[in-house]
Amino acid sequence: MPRGGKKGHKGRGKQFSNPEEIDRQMRLEREKEENGGAAPESPSGSEEESSDEDYDQQKKKGVEGLIEIENPNRVTQKSKKVAEIDVSVPKELSRREREEIEKQKAKERYMKLHLEGKTEQARADLARLAIIKKQREEAARKREELRKVKEEAEAKSKR
Repeated sequence: MPRGGKKGHKGRGKQFSNPEEIDRQMRLEREKEENGGAAPESPSGSEEESSDEDYDQQKKKGVEGLIEIENPNRVTQKSKKVAEIDVSVPKELSRREREEIEKQKAKERYMKLHLEGKTEQARADLARLAIIKKQREEAARKREELRKVKEEAEAKSKR
């Protein structure tokens, strides 16, 4: 049966390092350390951090070494002291906050005009109310007339 089961084998076969090659690499590392080369791993964390910073500053990829580029997204935020903060300067609002405030103000203006009866919708409402008042007055008059007619009919029947 082939390696990997029914589906077949994917990838490369395992390759083992030659013991002579491993010995040669170990010898090179020892010689490098003896000659004052950089140690492969330093146990203290502070040395690693400083060497990483130095490495970042020294080795720049591509054109970075030639051109000074400032990425605004990469700038770290500097914390301000309480004494430096100016409270008198108004806070700049975001677009959404500005739009929300404008919408509220527009709604308040509309409601004020609506209550004064200056908007078209208010005029239509007032006209509707006037029609309804007339209808109710007419209905009340009719009821009153019917009540008077019934009272007269009852008065005649009792006599």
